[in-house]
Amino acid sequence: MLGKYCMVRTYSAGVFAGTIKERKGKEVLLTDARRIWYWEGAASLSQLATDGTSTPHKCKFPTAVDEVLLTEAIEIIPITDIAAKSISEVPIWKM
Repeated sequence: MLGKYCMVRTYSAGVFAGTIKERKGKEVLLTDARRIWYWEGAASLSQLATDGTSTPHKCKFPTAVDEVLLTEAIEIIPITDIAAKSISEVPIWKM
């Protein structure tokens, strides 16, 4: 999955969408990574990675970071082009 845009669920840091730059065991280095803090419009993370969200205005995805090293990855799901477009249309959530 190197070089692919994926959802990565971690043991304790939550879920991120980003491009996999490196992977060593449970460690995953993502680039252009956005935390998937809260979503609606998809029944599961798998559906979000496949179909995207039907309600992007109700999701809470903060701004992307250049890189993040996730040390306890427990699930990696490739994101389809349709879902990637949907995720990119979610406004940046900030307080």
